[in-house]
Parts: sequence; structure tokens; C-alpha cells
Amino acid sequence: MLTNILKMTKFINDKKSIDLVKNKTLFEYADDIKMRVPTSCGRFGDCHECIVEITEGYDNLSEPTTEESFLKKPFRLACQTKTINTNDNLLFTPRKRDRKILTSSSNENGYEIDNNYKITSSSVILKDDGEKILLSKPSKIYGLAIDIGTTTVAINLVNLETSDILSTSSFENPQVFGGSDVMNRISYDTTKFRGELHKAIISSINFEIGELVKKLKIRRRQILEILIVGNSTMRDLFFNLDVETIGVKPYKSVTEFDFLENKVKSTELCSKAINLGLRINPEAKIYSPPLIASHIGSDVSAGLIATDFFDGNGTKILIDIGTNTEVVLGNSDNVLAASCPAGPAFEGGEISYGMPGYSGAIEKVNCVDNKYIYETIGHTEPKGICGSGLIDLLSEMLDNKFMNNLGKFFDNQDSLKLDYKYDVEITRRDVSNLAQAKAANVCGQALVIKDFGITIDDIDEVFLAGGFANYIDVERAKNIGFILNFPSKKIKKIGNSALEGATKLLLSNQLRSKLLKYVNTVNHLELETKTDFFDFFVEGCQFKKISV
Repeated sequence: MLTNILKMTKFINDKKSIDLVKNKTLFEYADDIKMRVPTSCGRFGDCHECIVEITEGYDNLSEPTTEESFLKKPFRLACQTKTINTNDNLLFTPRKRDRKILTSSSNENGYEIDNNYKITSSSVILKDDGEKILLSKPSKIYGLAIDIGTTTVAINLVNLETSDILSTSSFENPQVFGGSDVMNRISYDTTKFRGELHKAIISSINFEIGELVKKLKIRRRQILEILIVGNSTMRDLFFNLDVETIGVKPYKSVTEFDFLENKVKSTELCSKAINLGLRINPEAKIYSPPLIASHIGSDVSAGLIATDFFDGNGTKILIDIGTNTEVVLGNSDNVLAASCPAGPAFEGGEISYGMPGYSGAIEKVNCVDNKYIYETIGHTEPKGICGSGLIDLLSEMLDNKFMNNLGKFFDNQDSLKLDYKYDVEITRRDVSNLAQAKAANVCGQALVIKDFGITIDDIDEVFLAGGFANYIDVERAKNIGFILNFPSKKIKKIGNSALEGATKLLLSNQLRSKLLKYVNTVNHLELETKTDFFDFFVEGCQFKKISV
């Protein structure tokens, strides 16, 4: 490798490289290659927006400043960090990377419009607030539907008059410096750095809004409403609420406790842009639909709207797969929901060569004549393997007898090479971590169905939601027991149901009222309280087809 070079990866600026200079800040390097890094404080370290991840050369940088005390390795503030050693390569990236993030859905029916805005010959008026004038002249009006996931954020910019989705964008959740899962972020937010995760998500959304308005040549003040969905932790961090209670039994949000104590009428949340520091119309309404229970948040509520879950006949199951997998099963008489803490293994965490869906991630794997044939995102050299690739690989290892049902490699090997040239491999420890992650996922599905008193054959429709679910090979996922052995003809991948539901709710007050009515009919199943939880978990750790 060359020395004295700042190497930027392809997804930043097409592998552009520049010379390193002592005492030069990372922000200055970013300026040199025209890399945009968010900031609003003039680069004094006050806004905490310019967080970057150091992927190479961390030890050659200046010591963290007081302004960076809330960050742990490998994260730094670009404005505060300088190069002190120019003998080794340096590689860093801002919080946004070229991750493959699903934003689409399976909506085929369009959107109904039922909102509170009126455009007159002289102004734009909010009808339900004493005819409040929001804009002093007639104008097009817009809203944002935002899905805040633990790992990713997706946004639809919507015309509130026509329901047209004008732009869709996505980026990594910048709160990753507080941990890769909700429990770690809860722990982080209960330290002296309380509020930093809130600031991070607000600043990133403001940054994205800036990009959107610039691209579409509209004004920020024309954005009159935001509908936000997320799991209980992500949602409450966005609204800057205390999330400590979500991390301890009975794992409930402060809004849930208020609801149970009859202090509020529902677990929905509402504020104004000016109160949250969002740079849109200051009077814009910021709304989040109700939670279901504990870790089952407004993203799942939105998913129920996206699938018309409460309409029609038959028994349906919604499986929203992610770091936390949520399962909702129901019919016209009964609805049951549960949350499964699967963890980050299938998103690259705790796996030797695991990585999210970035360029260079192996996403498809086949085994032909005992040789692995694979495809990478972006068709580049392999850098690691993402979740869909891991499912393919495990299934191929199982079918080709490189591994048994217990995840033990044949010939007692400790690792298996996927590619010798690029030194990509999977280890026995990796397989163990993946087994436990999938066990939590399939265990939740099985216990909900069993508690409901039916079998998988009694379910009429199976909805697989979320970005991860969209990219997996369903048959291989069933083969290793990642999802139950549902009849294939009943399975439907529905894309980002949370974003789709958020968009529908953004446009329709009627749907919001409908959701408020039905969400309280959903019963919550606490998996850890079931006596057969451990039995199902142990079976789920095996690599085989699983039925209930």
C-alpha cells in the first residue's frame, strides 16, 4: 500500500487520494475532495454534527478533545481531529455511506388524502388550529414520512395536495456511536451524554432536508408536517424523551406508563418543528403514531396500516425483520404481537467478515462443484459478507455437507474459506453467533403462532417486511430455520412497510384515527415469560427447517 496518502473509499469520492499533512484536520481533507460533512457551529466542536468513522489510521491522529468526550473509538469529530503522523494511510467516512437501504414498498393502490391544510388565494391555512396561517401566500405544500430504524433512516418527501412522492432518500442512523442495538443506546443515553443521540438524529435529518430542498428547489418553510415512525427507543430518542425505562422490566416507554396511568389518551406523540430544532416551517406538526407495546413501536403500527392488516378476512402474520424482529399475528377476532431481540449478527455485527450492505459486500452465494460462486454489491472486489449472503452461505454449507444441523464443520475445521484470493472466511464462532441470532428470530415466530392456538398451515398471508427480508432468498432462509417453513405461495415480500405506512398516515387523518382505534386491541406476548421459550430457542439454534 502507498504511504503518505489519505485514501477515500469508492463510495465517498471514487477512490480519490490526497497527500497527508501534519496538523491538518479531517474537515480540511474533506474540503479538499469536496466531501460534504454536516456542521452548524462553524467547526468549533459545539454542534457535534461532524461525526466521522475512522476505518484506518486511527492511532495516527491527535488525542480526542474535550468536545469529543462523548465518542468512543473509532468515531471522531472532523473539526477537532488532526493528523499527527503521516507515515501511514488514513481512511475515514462521514456518517452517510453507500449502504444498500430499502425504501420501496409494494403499494399498488395509491394514497388517500385527508389532511388539515387549506390553500386560499392569499395563504396556506391550518384548519384545525383556529385557521392559523402557516404561509402568507399560496404555495405548494409538502410533508415528510420518516422511518427511523436502529441501523438506517428512510425518508419520503410527499406533496400534501397530490400525494405524489417527490423524492426518497436514506442514510445510516448516525446514532451508531452509541451502540449497534437499542439496549446499548439506552445505556449510552442514561450516561452524562444524555441528549447526544437526540442531537445526532435531528442534525442528520436536517442535513437530509437541506439536500432535498436543494435538489427540488423548494423552501424549507413549505414543509408543513413530519410523520415519524420507529421502534420505541428510536422514536423516544427523536423526541428527546428519557428512554431508561425501555431498558428495564417491564420494558415500557414513558409514554406507555403515562397511558396506563390515564395521564394521556394514547401513546401517540405530537410536537412542533421549532421545539425539536427541525429546520422546516417552525409551526410544522411533528407526529408519531401510537406504540403497540414495549419494544414494538410505531414502525410496526405503520406496518399494520401498510398491509391493511385490520381489513378483510383470514389470518395474517407480519414479520418485520431487523436488529429487533417484530411479529404480529391476527384475524378479525384477535391480534397478538411480540418482539424478538435478534441482535446485529445478520447485519455484520460480531461476524469475522460480516458487514452491512455496503459496496463490496457479498450478497449472493452458490456452491458449484465444491467451489463458491458469489456476487457483491456494486460488483466490486469482496470486502466481507452481508446478511443475505450469510443466509445463502449457511444454506449452501448445509446442503453440500460442509456443516451439519448443529453448525459443526466437517473434519472439525475451525473456519471455511469463501474466497482464498481475498481471504474471506466464516468461522465456527461466526456460525454460533448466527445460530443464536436466527434462533431468537424464529423462536418469536413460533411462540406467537403456538400461543395463538394455530399452525403455520392455518395462516392465509405471510408478510415479510424490512430491507433485510427484501433481499434474502426465502427458500434458503427456511432451509436454515431463519424463518419458519411457511408455504411459499403464502409469502409476500412487502418492502419497507414502516415507511409505506408512515406515508399513508402522513396523508390521512382518517387512517390515524383508525390506527388509534385498533392498536389497543393488539395483545402483547412477552416471549421470555413462556415456559417453552428455551425449548424453542434451542431448536431454533439448529440449521434445519422448522414448523409449528
